[in-house]
Parts: sequence; structure tokens; C-alpha cells
Amino acid sequence: MFERKRNSHAKTAMLVALLMSSTAILPIFSLAPASAQLFPSRERERNDRDRTFSRRAIVPEGTEIPVMYDEAEKILVTKDETVPVTLEVAANIRNRNGDIIIPYGSEIVGEIQPVKSEEGSQFVAETLVIKEDGETIREKSIDATSDVITRTEIVEEGAGVGDILKGAAIGGAAAAVISAILGDRAIATEEVLGGAGLGALAGWVLGDGEAELISIDPNSDLTLTLNSDLVIRR
Repeated sequence: MFERKRNSHAKTAMLVALLMSSTAILPIFSLAPASAQLFPSRERERNDRDRTFSRRAIVPEGTEIPVMYDEAEKILVTKDETVPVTLEVAANIRNRNGDIIIPYGSEIVGEIQPVKSEEGSQFVAETLVIKEDGETIREKSIDATSDVITRTEIVEEGAGVGDILKGAAIGGAAAAVISAILGDRAIATEEVLGGAGLGALAGWVLGDGEAELISIDPNSDLTLTLNSDLVIRR
């Protein structure tokens, strides 16, 4: 009987010891944050994605960008010529949060192109040059156009050169037309923009020594509208 009691006490002591040891171990596992240990790569990817998104700025499709052109008060082109022009952004362009995305004074490089279906011309933007304090920060392609300009000006024999050319920048083809009508000395080379030149003269000098040119006021006619969202990484 003594032996049975001793075995019973031993078994009881062993059971108590096991229960105490298991109780001491359980809190250690419950304190460990499972998500941080099981998915560290996913957490890192999410943080990287959030940081990338925060560095992107979007100017939505349909936004209007006012521009200015200090080189001339008007631009004269024929109805079928293409002329390279660089405009400046005339106001800070902000996103929906009020952040400045395109600073005042940034440049938009593009071309004045003919729109034959409407017998006019429009500016087609190609490159946005973002500038801050006069320094180029980055360049970005841009999809934006102005309205089509159909205003015309008649150049005719006997007209005063000053009346036509005062404050004007002139496409190469328009310069050829004006020279043909008013004389070779009517055009100063520093007033001529790049363009087709003499090759586009045929067909634009009308009867009775006159021609019709598109006349553009760059500071009011060339306001641009984005044709698609403009995404800029800051």
C-alpha cells in the first residue's frame, strides 16, 4: 500500500509540473505579432507603392493652361504652314489639393499647325519644360492643343509695312508671301520664325497682288486644353 501511495504522489507531482510549465510557455507565443513576421515582404511592397503614389501629381484632362508669348504681339502664318513656337505658362497650375504642379514661367514647346478642315491654325503642344526660379527641373511630353484660329489679315500691294509687321513674328512661308507682295526688304530676318519658307509661296499670293494670312494673338488665342491626364512625378 505504501508503494501505491508513493506512486500516486509522484504522478500528481508530475502532472502539476507539466501544467505549470505549459502555462508559463503560452504567453510567450501569444505576444508575438504574427502579421509582421509572416508577411514582411508584402508590408514592404505596400509601403513602397504608397510612397510612389504620393510622389505622383495628376493634372486632369480638360484643364486649361493659360500661356504667354513675349516675343511678339501677333504671329502671321499661311493657312498650310507649320511653325515651331515655344510658349510660357502664364499662371501656376495646381492639382485638386492646391499643390503647384506646373509653375508660372514653365515652357511649352510645340508647333502652330494648319487645320485644313477649318481653314485655320492651332497650337499643338509637344513638350512641357517645368521650371522653378528659371531653372529646368524636368521635361515631360504633353498632349494639349489650343482652339483653332481662323482670324485672317490681308496683305496687299501698297500697304504700309509697319501696319502689317508691327509687333509680329512671321512664319517662313508667310514671310515669303509678304516679301513677294511688298518687296524683299519688307522682312527682317530676326522677325521670321522657322517654317517652310519660299517653298510654300505658290498658291498663296492671290490675284491683284494680295494674300490672306492667319493672324494669331498668342496671349489670348493659344490657351491650351489638356486632351489627356498629365501625370508628373515630383
